[in-house]
Amino acid sequence: MQGSSSRRVSLIALICVAVGSLAGGWLGSRVEADERRLDDGLDSFGRVLSLIEDQYVGTLDNDEILNDALGGMLRTLDPHSNYLDADEFGEMRDQQRGKFSGLGIHITKRGTDKPLTIIAPIDGTPAWRAGLQSGDIISKIEGKPTIEMTVQEAVKQLKGLKGSRVTISISRPGLKDDFDVSLERDDIPIESVRVSYLVSPDVGVIRIADFTTTTADELDSAIARLKDAGMNRLILDLRGNPGGLLEQAVQVSEHFLAKGKRVVFTRGRIPGANQDFIARADDPILDLPLIVLVDRSSASASEIVSGAIQDHDRGLLVGEATFGKGLVQRVIPVDRGALVVTTAKYYTPSGRLIQRDYSDIDEYQLSARHEAEAITDELPRTAPPTNPVAEREIFHTASGRPVYGGGGVTPDYLVPTPKAAPQLFRLVRENAIFDYAVDFSVNHPVLEPGFAFGPERLKEFRAFVSQRGIEITDADFATIADEIAVRIRAQIARIRWDQATEARILSEIDPQLRRALGLFGEAEALARVAATAGDPGRMSPEDAHRVVGSIKSGS
Repeated sequence: MQGSSSRRVSLIALICVAVGSLAGGWLGSRVEADERRLDDGLDSFGRVLSLIEDQYVGTLDNDEILNDALGGMLRTLDPHSNYLDADEFGEMRDQQRGKFSGLGIHITKRGTDKPLTIIAPIDGTPAWRAGLQSGDIISKIEGKPTIEMTVQEAVKQLKGLKGSRVTISISRPGLKDDFDVSLERDDIPIESVRVSYLVSPDVGVIRIADFTTTTADELDSAIARLKDAGMNRLILDLRGNPGGLLEQAVQVSEHFLAKGKRVVFTRGRIPGANQDFIARADDPILDLPLIVLVDRSSASASEIVSGAIQDHDRGLLVGEATFGKGLVQRVIPVDRGALVVTTAKYYTPSGRLIQRDYSDIDEYQLSARHEAEAITDELPRTAPPTNPVAEREIFHTASGRPVYGGGGVTPDYLVPTPKAAPQLFRLVRENAIFDYAVDFSVNHPVLEPGFAFGPERLKEFRAFVSQRGIEITDADFATIADEIAVRIRAQIARIRWDQATEARILSEIDPQLRRALGLFGEAEALARVAATAGDPGRMSPEDAHRVVGSIKSGS
């Protein structure tokens, strides 16, 4: 049992390293009784682990047991404290750095029984230089079939050290036989600004997918490029953005806020947790009318940006109430991974803590569901809307508009994300739209971005779907035909041109973006009033009523 004993010692040692890292912030001045309780707890853990190793009927993976134990301990604190193993920590660092070493392809699997398919290669990467195409199926990686791999498992095998090689087997539509491609891995940029385009001659759309070390610089480039193309109004799309680096959220906010304005502030217990982040950009863009799109998946850093824009009345928010993550984490590297520990809470400039209730952590983690909020489509709101928003703490923006703490950032205009029809969902699940777009692109080598997709093309698609055994009634198909036509055009555009062309086409069926296009007049009036107003959260009810009235009258 010597080997078993030595493993127990190493496992308990790592537990001690983890607890010691946590204890630095929690236990520095505790009495000896607390230290004895901690020692007793560690002894109990060691005894339990020893009994499991000696008596459990199955084969044990000690690393997995340890990782689960650490994760379980941290998850009792809050939903965002966690333990990352070495692989997860590496992925997080790659994401934050904004690059990794790999091949440069977007891949997907629509289900466990579906093939590993290339959505598109990234320009200038090894995959692009090797001629890999949208619709190519990666049937093997280093000779191992991929049909039972998850996307995460495949990505782990495709990534690697810069300069190393990997061989993949490709099955291409239209070719009888598979072929192998040997690729040398290279640095692949992870772009935060996934797409930027003009949705109309003077309105630009910039979509930020997350916040990494390069986000603010990417935003600079996108704004400059769109301004050169004629943009004088901007829609900043933060939908689906899960967050990222706090300092990048501050730098993005600084693009649109006057110097000296507070962006966000944090409060906690450890040294350095209490910080005020003030806009310091020397040349912010204050004359660009701004609307921000958010949804239930907009979280953390994206809520910092949207909360700052709303509190300072710099622009309007359109979409759905955001996720509601108002906790700040510190990443502490340990022996074979990292602890992610919540060390502070952040507050918007008006003083709002927008953290959603997590008393039921399981429910919090399983669902980003928000209660239905009865908000009238009117700006500004002169009285709190009905429950449950009315039960939340009320703050005021710089111009005196009411905003609410807890439960995320509530948009100025509530426009729900439409639910996909079941028939459309099935077509996506079965890869029917993507596969048809690949075939269409191959069979129509000469296409212009504005190509038409009329009734005859829809009939072709209907026949294509039927050949696959997917039956849809005439009535059901009629209800989704228009959306299918747009989605097929968009998918073909992604294959033939780029993601910006795809996004421009999809904007035709995007109710949140279409609503935003009609709100720039109000956004400009709001910003004019806010420019001479005070700080958010510091206006008397009388002044708030007066300013709200002036915004409504457009003066």
